Amino acid sequence: MTDKKVVVFDYGFGNVRSAERALARAGADVEITRDYDKAMNADGLLVPGVGAFAACMKGLVEARGDWIVGRRLAGGRPVMGICVGMQILFARGIEHGVEAEGLDEWPGTVEPLKADVVPHMGWNTVDAPRDSRLFAGVDADERFYFVHSYAVQRWELEVLNPTMRAPQVTWSTHGEPFVAAVENGALWATQFHPEKSGDAGAQLLKNWIGTL
Repeated sequence: MTDKKVVVFDYGFGNVRSAERALARAGADVEITRDYDKAMNADGLLVPGVGAFAACMKGLVEARGDWIVGRRLAGGRPVMGICVGMQILFARGIEHGVEAEGLDEWPGTVEPLKADVVPHMGWNTVDAPRDSRLFAGVDADERFYFVHSYAVQRWELEVLNPTMRAPQVTWSTHGEPFVAAVENGALWATQFHPEKSGDAGAQLLKNWIGTL
């Protein structure tokens, strides 16, 4: 695989070293930075995220990450979000009754999981579309590593133009179904941690790098 330049955006809320190592093993030329020009010009931008929705959004905005993500996507430049880095791509998040605005790349609300055991922590299967590029080469019964208490439980984006490719949405279940991954043009994201998901997660990262 030809090395592709991937920036792991460092805005203070993410396991950047784990992501860096996983991307490097998958064949990317990786740099951890919040430098505007490097983030804009990389072949791919990975946005990690851990912690609270509102705090992640605050950190992202302070680092100009909201502007970088928007500008990259406007130009068709690939972006991938992981865990809370996926959640902040939606319109809003609600934690402890407090609502915070997200990047609004997709409509939808990040809400508390409705399950007997929260957080959802550990390995779980997913239900991916048959023609998913993200999950290409991954067995249907593979498990991925999740750590989260909130999720998007309703996919709300409607594609009204029949000439446009509809987003591919992957689901998982913990108490109730929730969005586990999305592929939408240049914007891909996973609720689980591919960098902590063994060989299956490594294959996903290889698949993403292969599209850059």
